[in-house]
Amino acid sequence: MNRLSAFVRVRRKLVLFGWLALIVASVPFASQQTKHLTSGGFEVPGSGSQIVDEDIARFEGQQGNGLAIVLESKGGTAEQMGAAVSWVTQIATGIEHSGITPEAVQAADKAAATQPVVVIPLIAEGVNDDILAAAKEYREELEVGAPVDGVQRYVVGQQALWAGMQELQKEDLEKAETSGFPAILIVLLAVFGTVLAALLPAGLAVAAVLVTGAIIYLLSLAITMSVFVTNITSMLGIGVAVDYSLFVLSRYREELHAGKDRAAALDTAMRTSGATVVFSGVTVIVSLAGLFLLNSTAMRSLAIGAITVVAISIAGAVTLLPALISWAGPRVEGRGKIVSFTGGLYRRVRPLKAKPPGTPTFWERWTTAVMKRSALSAILAAAVLLALAIPALSLDFGNGALRQFPEGHETRVGFELAATQIPAGESAPLQIVVDAGGPIGPEQAKLDAYAAQLKDTDGVTRVEGPILSTDGEAALIKVVPTEDPEADSTNALIKTLREEGGRASGASTIGTLNVGGYSGQQVDFTALVSENLWKIFLFVMICSYLVLLVVLRSVILPLKAVLMNLLTIGAAYGVLVMFFQYGWFDWTGYEARGYINVVSPPLLLAIVFGLSMDYEVFLLSRIRERYLATGDNRRSVAEGLQGSAKVITSAAVIMVVVFAIFATTGVPQIKEIGLGLAVAIALDATLVRLVLVPATMELMGDWNWWVPKWLDRRLPNADFESDTIDEELAHAHA
Repeated sequence: MNRLSAFVRVRRKLVLFGWLALIVASVPFASQQTKHLTSGGFEVPGSGSQIVDEDIARFEGQQGNGLAIVLESKGGTAEQMGAAVSWVTQIATGIEHSGITPEAVQAADKAAATQPVVVIPLIAEGVNDDILAAAKEYREELEVGAPVDGVQRYVVGQQALWAGMQELQKEDLEKAETSGFPAILIVLLAVFGTVLAALLPAGLAVAAVLVTGAIIYLLSLAITMSVFVTNITSMLGIGVAVDYSLFVLSRYREELHAGKDRAAALDTAMRTSGATVVFSGVTVIVSLAGLFLLNSTAMRSLAIGAITVVAISIAGAVTLLPALISWAGPRVEGRGKIVSFTGGLYRRVRPLKAKPPGTPTFWERWTTAVMKRSALSAILAAAVLLALAIPALSLDFGNGALRQFPEGHETRVGFELAATQIPAGESAPLQIVVDAGGPIGPEQAKLDAYAAQLKDTDGVTRVEGPILSTDGEAALIKVVPTEDPEADSTNALIKTLREEGGRASGASTIGTLNVGGYSGQQVDFTALVSENLWKIFLFVMICSYLVLLVVLRSVILPLKAVLMNLLTIGAAYGVLVMFFQYGWFDWTGYEARGYINVVSPPLLLAIVFGLSMDYEVFLLSRIRERYLATGDNRRSVAEGLQGSAKVITSAAVIMVVVFAIFATTGVPQIKEIGLGLAVAIALDATLVRLVLVPATMELMGDWNWWVPKWLDRRLPNADFESDTIDEELAHAHA
């Protein structure tokens, strides 16, 4: 880090030019990052839905997901409705992987003469991404969003949902970033006191998000990247980039105030906080890598995006930021004119009373109070976290896109209108494939009996088939549920069909029977995550323990930190259940859906465990530094907390502001993640770092630092926050 600091200082123009070139090159790609994002990636290898998805190609002319156009009269005449039908017919002939039958056109023309709502079914061919591309093109060509000539147009179907989701995500991201950066600047200005010092972390966040956006675009050309990746990376990137730069810049200013010159102060900041940032950032990356334990392309794409933005943030914090600090010189030091002026006005209104020498600071008084009543402080803090975590015991997983849209959104309205004309389940029927592995002919009666049995099943509106495959060795039966593909009743129907398995009709004796389709895929994905979440828990806990074991050279402290992180995660899960599952706070504008989106818990787990390591390493490294210097546990905790509390609370405030903005502007899935992260970071930086850590360390005394001698000899030295430098680095610095 010392050599890197010296290189950046001496070659700051080269570093700044390199970053500027990278950012400029990223802009055109970042602006298109949503272009190739997909609704796919939720397939579960080896599941019934995946097998059906692969087998559907054996049935000529059959499609997995359909599309339709809904026309609604908004004061339009019958002639205007007829003209709209003609317009749709003309457009359909020019869109790839799509079309319209003469029968559908004839029925639509007839309905347009008398009906205020007309549903026009389309032919949709190809894989899901092909249908998604067609849905996007229909939305653009039909100018979805506002009535034209008295007729409002909607595109419906499962892939139309994801097309609308991309547009909504893009709008939400713009709102979040537009309102987020001014709020962050205000906090940074309060922390640093100068406009330029406040702009440096914000600038680093912009750079990290832009470069990551370009990388996401390039990755999406080669691999499946989920539609949710842009919001996740933006939310996480803004938070960690500002946090990392805050750690380094605060240490730099601290060293300046201690009397060092600018070069020495920057080297010290890089050698201490810079090394902490690198180590903590890598730990966040390792935690996010735990998401790869889920065999899901969608989850892995979110992990890739998050890992990328954290890596770019680390690189920016130890190259771009020190180059900017070196270039800015005295302009990032001290208090700015605005802060000095407002402070002067405040002192005129309320003159400050002179404090006698030796008067303890706020953090000194806080630490003394907590450690004086350590047992009571620890019990109360743990009780609050446990109370918040209790609702998490009833956490229920769910999934889907339709209910992600706010009420009144054109995509959701289109589906609601279509459901008034045709059964809601028609947009994505359940698909049952019976694979005989040989000619089905002699078993046709069993298939017919099975289809008849399905028609009499509760929750079924219509049954189509059996339809034989082109090779005559498999049969497809389509089941249209009464409610939409994401309804609880539809999920229950899938469970019923899979449990029965065609045994009553004898269809189970023909060959393997699998139930799939869009709804089946959602059920299988939910099961995949809920059944394997423990693997991510185990992975991040082991990794967190090993990381802190190396940094702190203690057996006890890492174990305590992992347990505290579990309390924080549990509390965040509990708050999510209160808001989004129980609906206790519907009056705040959050719409309860009766479940937590299945993507939220694993993402929260990986991100929170990773981010909490930043504060853990930053705080406990300072405490360990003082313990090595004094040998006094109580004094080291007090001095370490006093030296890092301001930076930790400032960083946490920024994080909470960023996450809270996304918690109020995104779709429910993003709101869940934003709210969960905001709650977790707020609790971690207050109850955990400022109460539980000092209280429990006081209770354990010197046992905090116990480590077997044989292990101590084998552990590498990872002393980040203490300002030590060996002779070789000192010579290189000179």
